Amino acid sequence: MMSAEPQPHLSFDDWLAIERTSTDQRCEYVAGEVFAMAGGSEEHNLIAATEVGAYPDVMVICGERDFHDGRRDVVTNPTLIVEVLSDSTEAYDRGDKFRYYRSLPSLQAYLLLSQDRIQAELFLRQSDGTWSLSTYQESSESIPLSVIEAELSLAEVYDKVEGISG
Repeated sequence: MMSAEPQPHLSFDDWLAIERTSTDQRCEYVAGEVFAMAGGSEEHNLIAATEVGAYPDVMVICGERDFHDGRRDVVTNPTLIVEVLSDSTEAYDRGDKFRYYRSLPSLQAYLLLSQDRIQAELFLRQSDGTWSLSTYQESSESIPLSVIEAELSLAEVYDKVEGISG
């Protein structure tokens, strides 16, 4: 969940130094402002984009990993990013966060998964730099993730989720 109250303005490097030592809560960084994340954990991998440090729900990297600096904890070259939408973060995940992620030249696919109904939205970078959108809403469908040579079954994604509708 993004906090409505940003913390005082920090540089990216100052925020990163604090974030690397924090053990109790994860925060995301956006253009000098810091926002607390609900449910942030060490299992989330930190990604750095222009003026942003974020913890995507899932990140896939093809080939060698590129890092922000000499430490191996901030990745800058994801191929696929997946975000699970919640009421509190959906607008940010669809809007500004996606805009920041698009600044990463390596990013080829952005997948949004609804948490309260069977719905997946796959954005794919086209050769001309534009993004195309495909939507999947049936449990019988699979999402073609050609950028990582894989396919994701919606039935498997939502198999253990209770109280959702298709």
